[in-house]
Amino acid sequence: MTQARGQGTEPGGGERDRDRAATVRVFIALAPPDEAKNELERELRPAYDAYPRMRWNRIEDWHITLAFLGELPVETVPLLRPPLAALAASRGPVELALRGGGHFDERVLWSGIDGDVDGLHRLAADVRGVVKECGIPFEDRPLRPHLTLARARRDDQSSVVDVAAGLAGFAGRRWRTERLHLVASDFGRGPGPIRYRDIEAWTFEGR
Repeated sequence: MTQARGQGTEPGGGERDRDRAATVRVFIALAPPDEAKNELERELRPAYDAYPRMRWNRIEDWHITLAFLGELPVETVPLLRPPLAALAASRGPVELALRGGGHFDERVLWSGIDGDVDGLHRLAADVRGVVKECGIPFEDRPLRPHLTLARARRDDQSSVVDVAAGLAGFAGRRWRTERLHLVASDFGRGPGPIRYRDIEAWTFEGR
């Protein structure tokens, strides 16, 4: 078992680690199928070679966020499971595609979302409704559908703009959403890259 970081060497370190263990950073998302991700990855290969200093997200972590809930007490998370499962069971898949690219403030590189964007917005609204009904407070920002690909380092902002311009003509295949994902993130919990893990995922079973 790995020793808690800072335990026994830094004043207050054990207390901070206990606080981290008591909360989890959570969001609800969709994930493109492997075929769609592989298609975009092939498009990005020249950029991977040309801009190695960018903080590229792992392909297995690519997702489309529907609701970002932030840090939640661990005991709160189970409240979300039954209503999210019921929502997925009642909804049919949404047909989407990855298209083009852009950036947020010259720092965050993303691919755009095409297809049934209205259906995506309706799904996000229903997901956020579930969260509110569970009594979980979160920042209900307007949905800007995108798939985050990379982040620029503080001393290198032009790379994101250049790669986004290179993605302008990308048009990926259409695909149908398979599952609704409740995801945990380790963002801000260590010096390494961000990692994500499914807490649980539910298949869309409606028509």
